[in-house]
Amino acid sequence: MQDIVIEIPKEIILSLRIPKEKAKDQLKEELAIHLYKEGFLSFGKSRALAALSKWEFAQRLGAKKIARHYTREDFEEDLIFANG
Repeated sequence: MQDIVIEIPKEIILSLRIPKEKAKDQLKEELAIHLYKEGFLSFGKSRALAALSKWEFAQRLGAKKIARHYTREDFEEDLIFANG
């Protein structure tokens, strides 16, 4: 499968209340959080999309009061992490 490229019109980009140099990363983070919240992506895949560590992504979810979904995949990731 190919990457998906989302085009955002210039007038929308100019309307963002995000510094231009941070817009791409912030939009990816917001998308990742939303996809996680809606159950479309696991915690691990969402944090990878956001390019954040496990702890950074968990903090972002907490700041937005989004409960963590703890799936079997998450448990397996935690086991791998714990076993080093």
